[in-house]
Amino acid sequence: MGILKGLFKSRDKPNDSTVGSGYRFFMGSTTSGKPVTEQSAMQMTAVHSCVRILSEAVASLPLHLYQQTETSKEKARTHPLYLLLHDEPNSEMTSFIFRETLMTHLLLWGNAYAQIIRNGKGQVIGLYPLMPNRMSVDRDKSGELYYIYTVATGDVMKGYQVKLNSSEVLHIPGLGFDGLVGYSPIAMAKNAIGMAIACEEYGAKFFANGAAPSGVLEHPGTLKDPTRIRESWQQTFGGSSNAHKVAVLEEGMKYAPIAISPEQAQFLETRKFQINEIARIFRVPPHMVGDLE
Repeated sequence: MGILKGLFKSRDKPNDSTVGSGYRFFMGSTTSGKPVTEQSAMQMTAVHSCVRILSEAVASLPLHLYQQTETSKEKARTHPLYLLLHDEPNSEMTSFIFRETLMTHLLLWGNAYAQIIRNGKGQVIGLYPLMPNRMSVDRDKSGELYYIYTVATGDVMKGYQVKLNSSEVLHIPGLGFDGLVGYSPIAMAKNAIGMAIACEEYGAKFFANGAAPSGVLEHPGTLKDPTRIRESWQQTFGGSSNAHKVAVLEEGMKYAPIAISPEQAQFLETRKFQINEIARIFRVPPHMVGDLE
């Protein structure tokens, strides 16, 4: 019980990495130049909406335990597993929260894990979700699966590992290549998500810079302190709150815009297309994530 107390002492937050799932090289930087992780992807409204729709839908489905009779089947309400699956898998979660959590893990990391807690008689008395980014899966020499879970402590670098047998872990893998683990949809589609993140960041910076094209301050002579003038200009006219202010230029300086407008760059069209791309990753109809076109 000492290991179990340590394992569930706190609900640690996931790190920005994927551990032991065989596709670490898929994560990280993208062609858009933006790093993509499960956490950064969830900051995209389209990804968040898709994950929420699917996880809540699965969690809200009825979950009953049945037993076979001579002529048909009936609900096994008196079986100990019925209460665990239908009502309360553990003392911290309802069945809805438990299934919603596992489905979220499956959609982001491609795998969902839960530790199976048994009593002295071998009966299942609890199911606790495990973070996929702390789990690694492998086979021993005899071909049996085993799981290594890294338990977080106060200092993440000093976490310790717990080995679990296959009979101690409920593992739901997604689509994968090796039959052991599933591959993260976020990792597989990192370029599409990275482009959506880049578009969102571009739009934010566009308004942060005054909702007007960037440009060059031209001076007929030689400036002694160009940095001070640039910072003064940014402080006075930068940001959406300073948009459309009248600029007063001294000493013959001129302002020459050099950037193209978002419309010319088809900025809005690109953002709309990326929403469809993300919805396609999770096989969610676009109208369910707010795209009514």
